[in-house]
Amino acid sequence: MLAIIHATLVLTDRLQPESFVTAENGVITGFGAMKDCPDLSGAEVYDAKGLFVGPGLVDIHCHAGCGIWFYEDPEKAAAALLKNGTTTVLPTLYFSMTKDELVENFAVIKAAMHTGKTPNVAGFYTEAPYMNPKLGCDRESNPWKGPVRREDYMPVLEAAGEDAKVWVVAPERENIEEFVKDAKKINPSVRFAVGHSEATPCEIEALMPYGLCIGTHHTNATGTLPKYPECRGVCVDECVWYHDEIYAEIISDRMGIHVDPYMQRLVRKIKGDDRVILISDACVFDGPVPETGDYEGATDILFDWAGEIAGSKLLLLQAAKNFSKHTGAEMPEIFKMASKNPADATGFTDRGEIKTGKRADLIVIDGEYELKQVVFEGKLIEA
Repeated sequence: MLAIIHATLVLTDRLQPESFVTAENGVITGFGAMKDCPDLSGAEVYDAKGLFVGPGLVDIHCHAGCGIWFYEDPEKAAAALLKNGTTTVLPTLYFSMTKDELVENFAVIKAAMHTGKTPNVAGFYTEAPYMNPKLGCDRESNPWKGPVRREDYMPVLEAAGEDAKVWVVAPERENIEEFVKDAKKINPSVRFAVGHSEATPCEIEALMPYGLCIGTHHTNATGTLPKYPECRGVCVDECVWYHDEIYAEIISDRMGIHVDPYMQRLVRKIKGDDRVILISDACVFDGPVPETGDYEGATDILFDWAGEIAGSKLLLLQAAKNFSKHTGAEMPEIFKMASKNPADATGFTDRGEIKTGKRADLIVIDGEYELKQVVFEGKLIEA
């Protein structure tokens, strides 16, 4: 048994100081005030000394771990993230990969998953194959600009199999509903996200009955509003705001480049703390910083060679700290957005909060979101 004592627990609705949490066989067996702490004879004890203990972080949209593409070395990428507090991650593949490359890269990551070498990898979140060709970084390399055809996409769906937890789609693509139906046959519990899209609300709503419930990196690569003279139209972002069922992903970088701090506050106000998901969108693009644009201090974002913003160098804990700074959200709300909400959105209801019976994935941090200790399935992870 593991026991963490003298902790300030980060629960979904409050902070609970001077508390304990116990874990055995990989799950949380109890928590409460120190005065109610059970006999810990024989337990491994970690004294948090008043620090904050929250659920492990769940990054559902992450292409790389600490500068390593998942498809190049899934073991190293996963291990780097685990040591930095991401106890659940969905490696993300991108639309710039060909059919053969997607099939091969799924196989590489699945091989590591199924041999237990990437224990915090829980499946795939895939920004492929059918995005809007007009949108997204590295779009010059998009090999999926042609028709949505079963003979093209079925090998990709089959390669991902039931490990595909989220498929990102542009609902305006012709025949996209057939792709969605086929993905659903392979994994009935799969979720869909709208991303790299300029779909109308009606086009998005048509896919919601199949499980579309996420707005991929909200307000990034989401098209433009219809251009009526002196009249605001509606597009992807407005549809995400309107529907309570849809979660809004946010990339919260240090300077608020991906999503302006005012927009982050607005999204939080509209969606509420139960429908915002913090993501890293971590990548390894190495294009130069564009000469045009004010990017001074923006050390955690990346660019492709066309000068487009191309993901980030963020760890999810850093994104959490940034979102707190930009919006004023308190720690219980931040952990909802970085743990519980992404877990709930993708069907991982066994984790994401400190609750008896949930998986014993925990992190210990100070008040500045500096990581002190990671617990994975009830075991202390060496730094």
